Amino acid sequence: MTIQSDTTVQSETTSAIDSATRSDADAIAVRPRTSVLSALAARITGEVHGPGDPGYDEARSGFNLLAEQRPAVIAVPVNRFDVVEAVRFAADEGLRVAIQATGHGPGAAADGALLINTSAMTDVTVDPIARTATVGAGAKWGPVLAQASAHGLAPLLGSTTDVGVVGYTLGGGFGWLGRKHGLSSDAVRSFDLVTPDGNPLRVSATSHPDIFWALRGGGAGSIGVVTGVVIDLYPVSTVYAGNLFYPADDATEILRRFGEWAPQQSEDLTSSVCLMNFPPLDAVPEPLRGRSFTLIRGCWAGDLDEGRATIDQWREWKAPEIDMWSEMPFAAADAISMDPTDPMPAMVTTEWLDTLPDEVIDILTTRVQPKPGSMPLVLFAELRHGGGAVAHGAADSPNDLGRNGTFLLEMASVVPDPHVGLAIESALRLTREALAPYVTGAAYLNFVEGEDKTARSASSFSDGNRRRLAAIKAALDPGNRFCHGITLA
Repeated sequence: MTIQSDTTVQSETTSAIDSATRSDADAIAVRPRTSVLSALAARITGEVHGPGDPGYDEARSGFNLLAEQRPAVIAVPVNRFDVVEAVRFAADEGLRVAIQATGHGPGAAADGALLINTSAMTDVTVDPIARTATVGAGAKWGPVLAQASAHGLAPLLGSTTDVGVVGYTLGGGFGWLGRKHGLSSDAVRSFDLVTPDGNPLRVSATSHPDIFWALRGGGAGSIGVVTGVVIDLYPVSTVYAGNLFYPADDATEILRRFGEWAPQQSEDLTSSVCLMNFPPLDAVPEPLRGRSFTLIRGCWAGDLDEGRATIDQWREWKAPEIDMWSEMPFAAADAISMDPTDPMPAMVTTEWLDTLPDEVIDILTTRVQPKPGSMPLVLFAELRHGGGAVAHGAADSPNDLGRNGTFLLEMASVVPDPHVGLAIESALRLTREALAPYVTGAAYLNFVEGEDKTARSASSFSDGNRRRLAAIKAALDPGNRFCHGITLA
């Protein structure tokens, strides 16, 4: 086994990715596998794995089990110095570099590349006086939320605490406090970055401000390895949040009402409507197992009585079958979206819409809700209400188009086997094609994965921002070796 080196500098991301498919015989620098792995292992404290080694399969796998990749070598750094050495090693060897922490939101497969797996870098420190958290590259939101909650504070996490902080934040990060406080990327005070030439930098609004701007929503994996981040925390402790479960048959009526109701609400409320098909699995509570519902879910982060009165508008309109809205500590925010925490094979896609006309409602209900006696191909379609602070911050963010719609659609499904996967991929693609006349055309970066991310991530940026990002990318990575993350072309 030899490790492959790129033969030419690739000017386009797609060309760089295609080079991953070349055989080892095409590499310029042919060295024994053991010698290359030993050279990297001698430079870092963390683990190094090659194909066939114990630990290789675990280190290359992420949360989405559909994301199959075979890196030439995997480095698992335990600190920033390890990252510096791993990146410099990749530069010396002419290797492309891919980055993974929890493996949510995978990009182009890291075949033949050096994969830097940051999952061991999990340090979290909360400063309750400064209202900040300092978070390592591989840390998940769970420890951040737990430490912050002890001081009556909260981070701008997403729908689950099982997602990694850094990758989520680099992609923007639209969570249940979004309309009031903005995206997670808005809360960043500084990043620790290792550039593609192995140079460690602390970037902020006053130090390397162009790079700081690019990282605050410009996506992960294109201009270096973020080894840590300092984020603001917010005085949020108790919220009014949860789900109203209505029958699936009410979906058309509820979607129409939500489209009119949500834009009238205070920025204290971040809400969504969700067409949900619960799978017939033992892990699903019995009252929900194998059934379909239309959910009104969200989080009110203002006066609790006002929040209760706001959701009472739905109760008074029609009594739900199950009512799970209540006062709750924000530390229990996982209960809002009820996202799974075990790795699984899944497909996800996204669109932004500014309105919910009847044509959109008909497309979603027809294509998401299963026919009687048939298995649903789409697990859920959720429309999050945007606007508020999510939209206010767009002008200062690289992903201006990817955060500036009114309703953010996420569609996802679990893929139980490859044959069903073909049908699921077709269902998601055809639904997006049917919605094409009604969408903004922009992608939200955290809801695109794999080939979808390669093809669509550039749509999150306006032309001016894309050119600015491309210039920053070219200055930091002229050889485009970091070609497995967000695509600008």
